Amino acid sequence: MKQEKWQSLLGLANRAGKLVTGEELVVKEIQKNRAKLVLLAQDAGKNTKKSIIDKSAFYHVPVKLVSDRYTLGKSIGKEARVVVAVTDTGFSEKLQSELDQIQWG
Repeated sequence: MKQEKWQSLLGLANRAGKLVTGEELVVKEIQKNRAKLVLLAQDAGKNTKKSIIDKSAFYHVPVKLVSDRYTLGKSIGKEARVVVAVTDTGFSEKLQSELDQIQWG
């Protein structure tokens, strides 16, 4: 299966140290206005989804849903990841435009 462009971008952002993963850390980045974009796996738990979406909305951080936790984790060379925050404006803008072109199932 070919890696999507957004996944390669996410991998780059990760290697550049511009990502934070894990619900607690992501929420902290959102609150400190350092998160520019939040990627949330569609198979995240109901509470996690609500918490991340509500926090992001309150702090005006865009949230994009991605297919699932395994795809999200794999793109950054890790096991399953439910939520990732991008802390770099350049990466977040490129990721958003890539993700806007994808229709999820």
